[in-house]
Amino acid sequence: MDKVLENRICLLIKEMTLEEKTGMIHGAGLFRTAGVERIHIPPLKMSDGPMGVRSEFVNDQWMPVGTPDDYVTYCPSNSAIAMTWNRKLARNAGKVLGEEARGRGKDVILAPGINIKRTPACGRNFEYISEDPRLTSELAVPIVRGIETSDVAACVKHFAMNNQETERLWVNVEADERTMREIYFPAFQAVVQKAGAKSIMGSYNLIRGTHVCENKDIMGTVLRKEWGFDGTIISDWGAVHTTKGTAEGPLDIEMSVTSDFDDYFLANPLISEIRKGNIDEACVDEKVRNILRMMVRLHMIELTEVPDSDGKKKILVQKNKNRKAGSYNTAKHRFEVLKVARESITLLKNEDRKLPLDPAIDKVLVIGQNAVISQAMGGGSAEIKALYEITPLLGISKFLGGNCEVRYARGYDIPAKKESDHNWQEDSLDASKAAAETAKETEDSARLRKEAVELAKEYKHVIYVGGLNHDQDLEGQDRADLTLPYGQDRLITELLEVRPDMTIVMLAGSPVSMKPWADRAKAIVWMSYSGMEGGTALAEVLFGAVNPSGKLAETLPEEIPECFRKEAYFPGRPLTDEEKKHMNAHLTQTYAEGIFVGYRYYEKNRIPVQFCFGHGLSYTDFTYDNLKIEEIPSKARANGFDVQLQVRNVGALEGKETVQLYLGEKTVSPENPVKELKAFEKICLRPRETKTVLLKITMEDFMHYDEAAGTWRLKHGDYRIYVGSSLQDIQLTQDITI
Repeated sequence: MDKVLENRICLLIKEMTLEEKTGMIHGAGLFRTAGVERIHIPPLKMSDGPMGVRSEFVNDQWMPVGTPDDYVTYCPSNSAIAMTWNRKLARNAGKVLGEEARGRGKDVILAPGINIKRTPACGRNFEYISEDPRLTSELAVPIVRGIETSDVAACVKHFAMNNQETERLWVNVEADERTMREIYFPAFQAVVQKAGAKSIMGSYNLIRGTHVCENKDIMGTVLRKEWGFDGTIISDWGAVHTTKGTAEGPLDIEMSVTSDFDDYFLANPLISEIRKGNIDEACVDEKVRNILRMMVRLHMIELTEVPDSDGKKKILVQKNKNRKAGSYNTAKHRFEVLKVARESITLLKNEDRKLPLDPAIDKVLVIGQNAVISQAMGGGSAEIKALYEITPLLGISKFLGGNCEVRYARGYDIPAKKESDHNWQEDSLDASKAAAETAKETEDSARLRKEAVELAKEYKHVIYVGGLNHDQDLEGQDRADLTLPYGQDRLITELLEVRPDMTIVMLAGSPVSMKPWADRAKAIVWMSYSGMEGGTALAEVLFGAVNPSGKLAETLPEEIPECFRKEAYFPGRPLTDEEKKHMNAHLTQTYAEGIFVGYRYYEKNRIPVQFCFGHGLSYTDFTYDNLKIEEIPSKARANGFDVQLQVRNVGALEGKETVQLYLGEKTVSPENPVKELKAFEKICLRPRETKTVLLKITMEDFMHYDEAAGTWRLKHGDYRIYVGSSLQDIQLTQDITI
């Protein structure tokens, strides 16, 4: 820590009044705090979100200003970035987001979202990276680094255990220490200790009976002390519920959704409690200290020590003229998001090599509303005001050009959404149950289905684009099941009867069940919300200009796992009488599955899935050979093992392959997963080219958290190293002894 800076910050704080200091620690607008104009401390300006900088809002109303200069680049969702398995692209995506935020005059961008995808039905999964902590960590770190190159703070969210939208403000989470340390904490620890994230967002929920934003164990002991975080902790909007508990806790800034800014818990109520002597003013000083430290690091201000008129030391606050200006909606940004979109598209199935399609075809029929609807302005806080958005139909049409007739049929109807259908403060399954009703076929959908099926008989080439939209992938609600909405299963089934070689594109931010028709389909492509150039990238993949290289960052199960259909697992049980006495919650959610989340659960319980974690095909073929494992000498700084192998492209096309390394016990213990992702590397190979891939695993990769001892333990014994193209497509194995 810079002692000179810390001394100057302390001197500056002594010059401030209590009112000035409290103005800095709570919202003075929906997306800003108050500055201290008297001594030239600027307000802190924030914005959502993970898919681009949100439009400008009126200071005290959830109403867009409506100006024409806040159109931005629509960035790929975190779920799309995750499917690239590409650290470099993740950093570039973060860099675009950071530059755009700074270009729009923001100091903090509320991104990325890195919560683990505990259940496939979480409505906000499209904002998150993966069900796996290693993959989440490996991509979150470069995203944060990329954002913060532009003198903008990444506000990494939502710490911690915010893994459902149902009752998200009032659900109490109970989980054992091992589960938190092995599954839900690693990515947050990585962005703090490896990426140097400058801010963290406190989540809505309670953990072990206390709301996170006043939870001294989670925010104080773990985040501040163990991980050494000295940045700014910002509440989620409306996540603060007390004055004293929050003031005396580690949180620095209270933000909320209402316009009574002076009445926030850390505003006038805090001043009153300090005046009464119930709270020590030093609590406020510590929060202001963390905020000023971040401002200096963001080059918002510089602090200079000057003599006062009476000869005492005084701190002069000046605007740092060297702060980066940023930029938005540049051609470079649009190209960078296109590159991410290209590598995010994942080929799930390609029987008889039906794909790629011939770009010289005379005519093609595109069916499905997801081919034409824009996704940028949906999803809740992820919504943005995009300069443009290339939809799948537009991407296909502009790729094929004038020599091909591209015809479109809706296929199904999306009922107009009522304003009363969703209220973010009512977070409950009622919203998702209502949304599930859209899975039923309406009269309009029945008519559109019949028209599409009849039309498909006339076309040799049919592309179906369906899946979910932001009526399902949405902040504030979870889905009741994985069924495709709007009667799509029946539509797809009937289309396959008349056009069995139809290409199916599923556009979604979280898993859907394809069980009714997947076995009959020849070609299935998966894409998430891939940004403003998503349609361009999809067309390039479908017609062979780009060889697909996306890999699933989460399992696609046939249905919601049985455990999550039990109230005890999700959405949580009613509070006991004893719990009601000491916690302000509506439900208690016990993570009874422990560390068995995502593929760990399916593999441990031998549950078949539609498509496994890490799965993704290519238009070329790769072989794996010559696995060699060499122990790194124990005196080395990162002792462990070097895992080396050769990968060869045996096909006729250049392609990218993600080599995945999993680790498990040779004889699997009941308390441990079968195998876990520990390393990966994405490589590009020309036809017939062979590359040597080096993957490293450390001794920490063999450890599990010992809750009784309160530390990580290495269990000696026999282990198996698995290397392959996915969790299930293991090409090479070798046993080692620790």
